[in-house]
Amino acid sequence: MKNNTGLGKIFGIPIRLHWTWFLIFGLVTLSLALGYFPVEQPGLPVPAYWILGAVTSLLFFSSVLLHELGHSLVALRNQIPVRDITLFIFGGMAQIEREPKSPGAEFRIAVAGPLTSLGLAALFGILWQLDRTVPYLAAPSIWLMRINLALGLFNLIPGFPLDGGRVLRAVVWKISGDFHRATQVASASGQLIAFGFIGLGFLTMLTGGFFNGLWLAAIGWFLQNAAAASSAQANLQHLLRGVTVGQVMNRECLFIPGRTSLRQLVDEQVLSGGRRCFFVGEDRRMLGLLTLADVARIPRTDWEKTTASQAMVTLERTVRVRAEDMLLAALKVMDDANVNQVPVMEGDELAGFLSREHVLHYVRTRAELGV
Repeated sequence: MKNNTGLGKIFGIPIRLHWTWFLIFGLVTLSLALGYFPVEQPGLPVPAYWILGAVTSLLFFSSVLLHELGHSLVALRNQIPVRDITLFIFGGMAQIEREPKSPGAEFRIAVAGPLTSLGLAALFGILWQLDRTVPYLAAPSIWLMRINLALGLFNLIPGFPLDGGRVLRAVVWKISGDFHRATQVASASGQLIAFGFIGLGFLTMLTGGFFNGLWLAAIGWFLQNAAAASSAQANLQHLLRGVTVGQVMNRECLFIPGRTSLRQLVDEQVLSGGRRCFFVGEDRRMLGLLTLADVARIPRTDWEKTTASQAMVTLERTVRVRAEDMLLAALKVMDDANVNQVPVMEGDELAGFLSREHVLHYVRTRAELGV
């Protein structure tokens, strides 16, 4: 969900628009202005159809935002942070930072979104009853009622990553007491449903509804990828449960003097030795961290005259973890800081460093050993 635009915050939650949102907003507006409103309310001026289409489309995406806010506010009530909400081509996504600690919390967070959409459907239905004789209000009201009803019911389909899949996970988790098993069941259900959407999409395309079929297949593809990713993430979390940073980190840290030029570093250590991360300091006293990304930010023409101490990230700005920290917690710290490696401390002294590459090596080694 990169390449997005910030819109501000609601209840402290950043709201963002992914670039694909503009595409779907245009398509929905086009569909309403050229198809729905001329049929439902014939005889209106052409500009009125476009204005109604744009306003109704905005109200629809506001409904999607409220759906995601429903999830987010319940998550916050359960002391689970929410990173942001992003609107994109397939609707919206609330980035909840960690999994709930109980099946009850999972269930409450999952159903909050569909209940919000069903509540909005009821609200727009009441408005339609009140304004059904007003041409400029009746058609948008009934359309928004139907679309919110469809959104709420669609999300209750019992397959990950849909809300119904999370409800299914909560139920299996409650019955079995095993979060990992519940996630696998919900992910398998999600992939099965996703393949059903893909198959239905191709069937629809073959029977003449090309664009509707293409959309169904695209939704199925998105759901299948998300369900598979959820399954892989659950497997990784299960595999790394109880593993500490100290079990995975590299204790062979290469210290380089701060006066080392980037040209010398690249020629002698990066290209020849294959190293990607360096600690800058003297006598085990670390001054900062230097990575390939830091080197790449400096123009090549300046490598000769730029030293490691000038290009490094200083110790005060470096994200650090401790050897006794759980590996999953350390990975979250790295993810939040958007870094690929961090120094590891034992007490007040540097003990080594941890990189995503070390974690992948650990996972591969365990897989090869059949552990």
